[in-house]
Amino acid sequence: MATLFLASAVLGACSIGDVRRPPPNRASASPGPVATSPGQPPVADVHEVRLVRVAVPDRYDPPRIEFVDAERAYALFATCDGEDCPALLFATRDGGRSWQALPHPRPVAENQQLYAPQGLLTLQSVSFGWYISTDGGVTFTHHPGAEPPPALVGVKGRFQFVEKSGKVARWDGRRLRPLAAQPGLPMVNMVREAGGLLVAAGAAGGRPYAAVSTDQGRSWQRTAVPAPDGEVENLWVMSAPDSEVWLIGSRPDPAGFPALWLYRGDWQLVRAAGHPDRMSSVAPVGAGRVAVTGPDGVGVVVNGQYGRVSWPVGPEHYLYLLDDGTLVGRAPDEVILAVGPIGARRWIRVALLGD
Repeated sequence: MATLFLASAVLGACSIGDVRRPPPNRASASPGPVATSPGQPPVADVHEVRLVRVAVPDRYDPPRIEFVDAERAYALFATCDGEDCPALLFATRDGGRSWQALPHPRPVAENQQLYAPQGLLTLQSVSFGWYISTDGGVTFTHHPGAEPPPALVGVKGRFQFVEKSGKVARWDGRRLRPLAAQPGLPMVNMVREAGGLLVAAGAAGGRPYAAVSTDQGRSWQRTAVPAPDGEVENLWVMSAPDSEVWLIGSRPDPAGFPALWLYRGDWQLVRAAGHPDRMSSVAPVGAGRVAVTGPDGVGVVVNGQYGRVSWPVGPEHYLYLLDDGTLVGRAPDEVILAVGPIGARRWIRVALLGD
């Protein structure tokens, strides 16, 4: 979990930052590309803008927005230019076209956070612990303390690597129970079900290792992972909407361009000729492609080549995939959604502004 590009589905929140400016008004999105600086590809505008004002004083900073799928999301206004900043909570069920206020169970607290793994609305603060809602914010259950409650542990997946024990375990609804058979790797960074496989992967001594199971962890097969150029510090498992399974190898410098492997019966090293040195997020998007954002903008790795693309996201956007295949680009003051099939995605800009 040390890399910039792989945030946990449960605890992946980051600081929004002190950004107070509203997003640019693009309510009349043009159908064609908009040119950028010389030497860079044109940046396509979005197909639709969903810019909504809500009953929040304008002294509040932009909200943290967490999408569950293309339609459902939550937003938390938690910081402002002043001491009296009670947290304000909102929800949408139409992709950000409209938002409804929800009662916040503890609006005054230190360092308020919002998560929504698999639709489980979760609020956290340093002072009061966790508040979890299973009914979309109608009611909340309070769980004091710093440790995540069992419900939040369970949504991280049926199979998880338990760092304290160093073992792969299965969630039985109440606790994580170690598997009788273990992957047998020098190091495990992550375990994930993807593409009909259970995949365990990790890096040790700068080298990648992986094992797969086709019987839900009752047995494991060690799989060769071709050596990349340079060392890898951690190895993460990601999946694309079309059930592709990827390994993403972070570098000793977490902002270095990652090593990539695609599973096609065995692990195949994916080259990225022409890639930039630095990156901030990476997401497999299907059809053998991986999207990357970084200081140079956004690009896609395909057929062994890295190329810049004219997507309406930039260096400030953090890319990740939702469970329904929606591609999300999150920036401090807006969220970009890409919905639809590969090659025919619709780009939607979502932002919330105070009164």
